[in-house]
Amino acid sequence: MSLLVLSASNVETATASMSPDELQLLMVNVFRTLSSGHAALSSAPLRTSISMSQHTALFMPARIATEALTGTTIKVVSVPSSPGDTRGLPGSTLVLNENTGAVQAMVNSRSLTALRNAAGSLLSTRVVGLVSPTSIVAFGSGKQIQAHLSLFLRTFPSLTRCAIVNRSANARLQKLVDGLQENFPTAQVAAHEFSMANPTEGDAAVEEAVRAASIVICATSSTSALFPSVWARAGAHVILIGSYKPHMKEVETDLVRRALAHALIVDSRDACAHEAGELLEAKVDMGAVAEIGELVEDDGVGGIRTLLPRPEGMENNGGVTMFKSVGVGLQDVAIACAALEKACAMGLGTMIDDYDE
Repeated sequence: MSLLVLSASNVETATASMSPDELQLLMVNVFRTLSSGHAALSSAPLRTSISMSQHTALFMPARIATEALTGTTIKVVSVPSSPGDTRGLPGSTLVLNENTGAVQAMVNSRSLTALRNAAGSLLSTRVVGLVSPTSIVAFGSGKQIQAHLSLFLRTFPSLTRCAIVNRSANARLQKLVDGLQENFPTAQVAAHEFSMANPTEGDAAVEEAVRAASIVICATSSTSALFPSVWARAGAHVILIGSYKPHMKEVETDLVRRALAHALIVDSRDACAHEAGELLEAKVDMGAVAEIGELVEDDGVGGIRTLLPRPEGMENNGGVTMFKSVGVGLQDVAIACAALEKACAMGLGTMIDDYDE
């Protein structure tokens, strides 16, 4: 049996052909399956970790088997032990053949994880009823933020202001700004250096950007709030995708409580009950939050139907909406299989013949 290897550039070429609606529909099928609770339709065992000299290796198997999507994969990601390591997260996903059980493809997943998270976040904006947001602020400058901002700016031409906030000004941040400005010339893209732990006089620009933002995205490994809760304007949609351990958090408890009064949505109640630091610190009753899979469905003709009315009264009492995601294995299956299908149709990748004779 042969083995197809998809490099990072192969994956980026394949996924670039996916429309925002296509990506969101993919996540609808994932989250609906997850929230259905039918064990026969999906399986995502707890990840296994192994400590290396400079990394923690994570092994994440998952399977989904529905009419819309069937696949079995295992993703391997190495998380650097040093906070100063800015090389990113090396990752690969093995896709198994449904008939033979053998590995049919090895897919570079450096960008796939970020893309599937961005697709889920974009879906959350549809759930809470955002139509024409005008300003977006992102905390962080890694792959997650790059994928989110590219997808959001592509989806919403109404976004004319984009601010990227990072703890330090560096080459990666500037490259991100330059790339977004080139690809989305109608949006004004600006970078800001900011840390609540070490505020400076220049923070007025960050405060102004956050107070004006329709959407706030946080994708950092912070263990303390990135900005004061009062900066988030009434009616804003806050997306949290950085924290995945109990001691990590990106926003203040007050902001979580503001969202609880209107719409606090999670990808998985079970996962967030163990891993979402912000929600744990706020002592959120998971029974009071909704899973995104409970609020969307496939309309049967290639579209998406949302089941949550736009929360009312937020502008009058300071309310916000919030989507908290720690990531679920079924997303990895969906995005890897979709990328593989696109790549095969486009003739991408390197085929290793007679890999398993």
